[in-house]
Order: sequence, then C-alpha cells, then structure tokens
Amino acid sequence: MSEFFSLSECDVIGFDLDHTLCRYYLKETSRLIYESFAGYLVEHKGYDKDLLNLTPADWDFCFKGLVVDLEEGNLVKLAEDGTVLRATHGTKNLSTDDIIKHYGPKREWKHFNSLNTSYTRSAKYYFYDNYFDLPGALLCARVVDMLHKQGVEITSDLWKDIVAAIDHNYNTSAFREDTGTYFPSVKRCPGRYLQPCSDAVKRWLRSMKNSGKILLLITSSHSDYCRLVCEHILGTDFEELFDIIITNALKPGFFSLVPQQRPFRALVDDVEDSEGLPSLEKPGWYSQGNWPHLHELLKNMTNKPEPKVVYFGDSMRSDMFPACSFGKWETVMIVEEMEGEGVPRANATPCNSPAPTEGPAEKKGKFEDQGMKSPSDVSNQWGSYFVDVQKNEGEETQRLTWCCHSIHTYSTMAIPSIEAIADLPLDFKFQRFSSDKPITTGYYPRPPDSLLKWEENLS
Repeated sequence: MSEFFSLSECDVIGFDLDHTLCRYYLKETSRLIYESFAGYLVEHKGYDKDLLNLTPADWDFCFKGLVVDLEEGNLVKLAEDGTVLRATHGTKNLSTDDIIKHYGPKREWKHFNSLNTSYTRSAKYYFYDNYFDLPGALLCARVVDMLHKQGVEITSDLWKDIVAAIDHNYNTSAFREDTGTYFPSVKRCPGRYLQPCSDAVKRWLRSMKNSGKILLLITSSHSDYCRLVCEHILGTDFEELFDIIITNALKPGFFSLVPQQRPFRALVDDVEDSEGLPSLEKPGWYSQGNWPHLHELLKNMTNKPEPKVVYFGDSMRSDMFPACSFGKWETVMIVEEMEGEGVPRANATPCNSPAPTEGPAEKKGKFEDQGMKSPSDVSNQWGSYFVDVQKNEGEETQRLTWCCHSIHTYSTMAIPSIEAIADLPLDFKFQRFSSDKPITTGYYPRPPDSLLKWEENLS
C-alpha cells in the first residue's frame, strides 16, 4: 500500500453529516443536550432538580472516549492495551489503590477485548465516542454523586433512566412531533448551534462533483433533521451537491448487518415507505439501507468491479471501524480534539464562538466568559485524548490511549475539520497512518501537541 493517500484516486467521496460535514458550536450544543437529558430525568423520573444546575467548572469532566463500566459503576479511561489509566466513581477520582481494588494489580478491564474487536455497546458497558451523547457522561456521574449524597443505593435503574432520556430526545419522530428538548430548540434557532460551511468547503464539494466524483452523504439522522441542517450549513440547493443521500442509516448496522435485516426504503415527504426495496437501482435520497446494496449501485455507477470509496466521519463506533472493517473503505476521521491540542483552526471563526444568530441577550456568553471548557479541549481531570500523562513521585509516565490507538488502526488519516483540507488541490498527497511509520504520521495539518511530545521522548 502506498504511504500516501489522495482524494483524486477515489471514485466515491462519502460524508457523515453531524460533527463531520456539519460542525456544531460545541459549548452551546453540549449545554442543550445536557439540559435535554437532565430535564427528562427531573420531569419524568423524579430526580432532584439540582441536576439542572451546572457550573462552568463542571464541564471539565466532559471528555470523549470514556467507557461506563456498568458492572462496577465507574467511568474509565483506557490505554491502548485495555488497562485502566484513570477512573472515577461519579465525578470523584478513584485512587491507584481504588483502581487496583476494582481491576486488579494489572488494572485490566475484563471487557476490553470485546469492545476493542467490535466497537459495539453492551449490557455491561457503554462508551462515549461522539458529541451527541457525551454530555450524558457528565449527567451519569452527577446522578451517582447525588444518589450517594442521599444515601440511595445505585441500581441498574439509573442506567435505564439515562437511556430513556437519550431515546426521548433523539427519537426519530421527535423532530416532526416537536417533542423532547433538543429538536425543538435547534428548529427554533439553528444558527445558535450549527456552523455554516465556509465558501471554501462549498467550492470544494462542487469541484469534486464537477471532476466526476460520486458524492455520498450517509447519516443516522432522520431526513427531516438532515434537511434542516443541510439547508443551514450548505444552502437550499444542497441536494445538487450529492448523488446519493442516505438518512436514518442506523450506523454501524448499515455496514455490519446483512441486507435482509436493513433494506433501503423510499421517502415521501420525509415518511419512509413501509415496503423495503429489494435493491438500490439508481441515485437519489433513501432511508435506512445497507452497505452491500449501496456497493452494487456504486459498481454500476462507476463501471468498476471495486470502486474506491473514502468516507469522512467523526465516530469510531459508527463511521471509522465499520466502514474500514466491513466496507474496506478508506476513512478520514474528524478529530476536533486536535484543535484542543494546538492544531490551528482552519478558518477565521474563533473556536466555539457564539453563533451570529445567538438569541436572547441574557443567554449570550452565559458560560464562555466564566471559563466553560469545550468538550474538545484537554481535560484537567481526564488529561489528553491522545496520550495520558501522569506524575508519580516525581516520575512522569506517558501512555497512548485506546482512542488514539483506534484512530491509527482504523483511519487512513485524521483532520480537525473538513475546513482544514478544503483549499487543497484534489490530487494533494496526504501521508497515511501506517504501522511501520511514527504514530504522528497521518495527522493533517500536524499532529496534536501530546503526540509531538510523545515522539520527542522516544527519540
């Protein structure tokens, strides 16, 4: 395999939508999601109203890549080999002795092999790898704190309630029915949460289409929400940019399940046809679906037995792992944490700045001026997303995280945003991740600070 990767070599360029093609104002969106989940627990499940009260400092806990160990009731950060680097019970850090008490002298998390080879969730664990569910980690930890304070025993009901809150807010009918808190809020003021794509990105998409590339959009969002997002970030003519749009794709099952379990469905006024399609015959906008039927259509459209596909996404679970493992696609991971570690932002908009159509003046900058951390920034409590650094008796130890290892294993390359490459020519040659290259190879425009320091220490 070549050590370089170029979009010009690909026949099909595919994109996830949320947190990939569409970038969100993370601080605003995270607050909304937290309030959506917490509000449900308070209103429908009788939890203490204090859950709704957050300080800016509380957001330091919000960190992508955490795993909820449902058997032990802890949140853990894992090393590349599955050992527990850090852990909390609620929001409180577990000491080294506590970690050993839970996970043994080698600090081994027993379900690591299952997670590391499937990237699925189970009744024994749940992992946070996207910004849509990430505020749930903070909520889950705060609920544990609250129940401890009240002297209430923590049972599996807690997790059932958290899942119910997620389902209530993201149900596929919630947008249409205006239920929950999340969708009604975004519909009311999309500019508060969604960042419009730059002119450079729009030109880039058109240039790829004009050069004969097939452009593909695959999102697990329902068609009505997809339409709202795309019109806001790309314009009302967004459908002209894509040959195929697939909504409610239910990833990762889109890639991993056999076609009979997940046929494509036609859409009429954002309502899915009850009859599944036996195959995918032509380009267009579809719902649900599966990779094998899409693959057959792409073969027909390109007149190639194995068209080369690249897919851009932000989730290891939904995008990178399944597209690489099942689809054998090239994958480009959007890793906003790179910007949290020194990689410059690609455009002139300050990172997570308030949107131009912010809404009521009293809410503007509610936390920003007081130090609310963006979920993509390094956490004081959890450390770096890429390299865990700990000091013990004056000695510093560095360990690659499981998240970092996963990026190198299942991504062709990693970028902080689509904007970072939109001005480059289509035949630009990117260095790809490779097991025989330094771990810093594959990040564009440059590796995050923690990995640069890691490499310095090795040399």
